[in-house]
Amino acid sequence: MEAARSGSVAAQLCADLASLAEVRRLAAEVQAKLPRLDVLLANAGVFKKSLERTVDGFEATFAVNHLSHLLLCHELMPMLRRSAGSRVVVVSSMAHGQGRVDFDDLTGEKHFSGYGAYALSKLANVLFTVELARRTQGHPTANSLHPGVVGTNLLREGFGSSGRESLSEGAETSVYLCLSPDVADKSGAYFVRKSPAPMHKLAADESATARFYERSCELVGVAPLPE
Repeated sequence: MEAARSGSVAAQLCADLASLAEVRRLAAEVQAKLPRLDVLLANAGVFKKSLERTVDGFEATFAVNHLSHLLLCHELMPMLRRSAGSRVVVVSSMAHGQGRVDFDDLTGEKHFSGYGAYALSKLANVLFTVELARRTQGHPTANSLHPGVVGTNLLREGFGSSGRESLSEGAETSVYLCLSPDVADKSGAYFVRKSPAPMHKLAADESATARFYERSCELVGVAPLPE
């Protein structure tokens, strides 16, 4: 999270999202420095080709791309709930469609592949927003998105591709979900090019999304929101 703005108050806030302690510190700073929070856009992303562990012992791609977002959202939930019309937007990827969930090996203890870990983390983004939307009942709303094949460092270093869309084009759907009145009441959906799109079949399995969400909460040490 590089910056947060609320009304006339702005603050430059930085944290290492590979550390749960840093995520908690960041959340505390947001709460101390900003009077309200209308939108949480979770856009941090890494692609590790080889197995790396965070300071908390988690596989790094899953930890940064998913666990840090879930924890930050939970820590900031009181602020989000105090703001009418608040939104949570999580940047996923079309790669989520190739994600596979092994509840006994979410953090790469038994098997690791760089792409497999990335696809799982992007599927985690989708499953998290679906379950969050169900539990918050639209306050805040929660949606995920595919930004496009954008020419970022992650794409170049992880996939060896230069991308076909500019950074501004890649930001369009995120900005739309954060600000557009057209989706003010939309929650639990996955968007591509500012339109709802099909999700991984696991997202339609309520027992699976609940189990995945509750297991993720257990890993970061927070109580799940009530159903």
